[in-house]
Amino acid sequence: MAKRKMSLNELSEKVGLTLSNLSILKTGKAKAIRFSTLETICNVLQCQPGDILEYVSDAQKATNR
Repeated sequence: MAKRKMSLNELSEKVGLTLSNLSILKTGKAKAIRFSTLETICNVLQCQPGDILEYVSDAQKATNR
């Protein structure tokens, strides 16, 4: 979003998700995401899923608590 100089509000409008749902995704609190939502976000931001997703193992989550 920063590279595209796009606010969360603007992304929300273009993707068709509420601000609260996008905020959950952005903060990493989401447990799942639909492929169609991921596709739309990537299309709007002109990026690949790997540019916005990160895998964190259970062990890493435990050490970050």
